[in-house]
Amino acid sequence: MKGLKHALCFVYVGIAMVSAASVELNVTKQDEMIWKARAENAKQHAMAAFDPHPHDVTNQLNSHVHKATEKDHNSTRRGLHGIKRTGPCRATNPIDQCWRCDPNWMKNRMRLADCALGFGRNTTGGKGGKIYVVTDPSDTDMINPKPGTLRHAVIQAEPLWIIFKHGMIIRLNEELIMTSNKTIDGRGAQVHICSGAGLTIQFVQNVIVHNLHIHDIKAANGGMIRSSVDHYGLRSRSDGDGISIFGSSHVWIDHISMFNCQDGLIDVVEASTAVTISNCHFTRHNEALLFGATDSYTEDKIMQITLTFNHFGKGLVQRMPRCRFGFVHVVNNDYTHYLMYAVGGSSNPTILSQGNRYVAPKDPNAKEVTKRDYADESEWKHWIWKSQEDLMENGAFFVESGDPKHVFPTGKDMIVPKPGTLVSKLTRFAGAIACKENKPC
Repeated sequence: MKGLKHALCFVYVGIAMVSAASVELNVTKQDEMIWKARAENAKQHAMAAFDPHPHDVTNQLNSHVHKATEKDHNSTRRGLHGIKRTGPCRATNPIDQCWRCDPNWMKNRMRLADCALGFGRNTTGGKGGKIYVVTDPSDTDMINPKPGTLRHAVIQAEPLWIIFKHGMIIRLNEELIMTSNKTIDGRGAQVHICSGAGLTIQFVQNVIVHNLHIHDIKAANGGMIRSSVDHYGLRSRSDGDGISIFGSSHVWIDHISMFNCQDGLIDVVEASTAVTISNCHFTRHNEALLFGATDSYTEDKIMQITLTFNHFGKGLVQRMPRCRFGFVHVVNNDYTHYLMYAVGGSSNPTILSQGNRYVAPKDPNAKEVTKRDYADESEWKHWIWKSQEDLMENGAFFVESGDPKHVFPTGKDMIVPKPGTLVSKLTRFAGAIACKENKPC
């Protein structure tokens, strides 16, 4: 994130973003009250989403991974909670095995909401709501979006499961501001959000973003933009993030192909929590994932994020992720092409790295997987950063810190995670996938 200009100024005409780091702006009292109410409501949801026993969540995920990899992945028939399948199932990890083997996935779209694992496991998205079909890729009216467009869908008040009539390229003229209880489901269509602004998940809850191509995102100028059916106002210039998660909870990002955004690929900031990022394919970017935007915002201590089954591919430089304050579970990801470092942070985040594969670049100065910023060793040596069952290749090494006798609490589902040697299989289908009707994905 290039400073905090947009993230901390998220402002409408007369709207000041409510944040400890917000700037002072001239605002109308009506709009200030609206955003204060939204911020307070989001904070309450975030505190409710915060898990006081985060290690039980990591243990649950490890248990699912263990069970998934015990199965014979060469089999063409696998059980899916009573659903009988007749075609080959290519799912290779427990999230995908929950839904991809069902040939009737189009009729059972909302089943996806039952498949998240990790800290975002309770995300429901638009489950239980209506199906909204996007038929028009245009994005021409920011104040009164045209029915049938993605912008019109995401501002509706009720829960919606948003799908696409056919493949399309959507160029967003301004950031896409979403409301709570929404799923954007790109299965069955090749949907590219590119060459314009990105997605903003701000002060909301229960959002699923699934099976999209998001790339070549640009900073937008800002202006009058509708944020809900009953409110619009003036936004400041956006930074150019692919997906910005700001003060939100219960968010699941899954099977997204992302590259080449002007700022970050995914930012998770302002005490967002209960987030899972899974099955994504990231390429061609410098500063990829930012979890916490500033060392001064201590409320990020409630941030809990699971990063799993992702493939970090060609052309990535750093921040996979870069963390502050919170707890980040980095498990069974494949880091094949990082150029500077993979996992970094400042301000005492807790990082548990399990069963990842880290392939170091040829540069002899970039063999270390980890990077600590803005702290002397006398300080960061107390941060809890642990590596378990990671596979280190081409000279890669992970510098652990914290009490060497520290043991993460165990729960009833604790099973040692699968080692990094299995990561290429677990992440085989990372990124957006081509799903066809009446066939398993």
